[in-house]
Amino acid sequence: MLQRVSKRREVSSIVAITPDGRLYARHFRTSISSEIVISALRSFRRRIGTPLLVVWDRLNAHRSKLTSAFIAAHPQDFAVAYLPAYAPELNPEEQCNAFVKRAMENALPRSVADLHRVARREFARLQRRPEMIVSFFRHAVSRLQDFREDH
Repeated sequence: MLQRVSKRREVSSIVAITPDGRLYARHFRTSISSEIVISALRSFRRRIGTPLLVVWDRLNAHRSKLTSAFIAAHPQDFAVAYLPAYAPELNPEEQCNAFVKRAMENALPRSVADLHRVARREFARLQRRPEMIVSFFRHAVSRLQDFREDH
């Protein structure tokens, strides 16, 4: 018999990917808030070293007043574009998440710390496959072309 040992157990990830196949990930043991988004943006900007075009879905933390004010205060570092609502197929980052989740399907973490380790390991494996990340961009571009032809 399985028993619930705690309330919600989660690891959330924020990922930055580049069209040439680089992946940068931050993992958190909580849901994504505006503060976490801003922390991740600062980290990615430092690590990538160039101004970033941030392509976002419609997550509340992406559209919050706090996040918007941060972006507005750093126009030399960030430009933002939003994906259409309910269009995960246009987001290469969603493909990264799906790839990692498939790799984790049979994992049986015993704790949130263990889940965190598994998520980090699977994202690290994906980092070593830049050709896969490039294919996520190709897929998104292909879907965007299909989307434009249909509308």
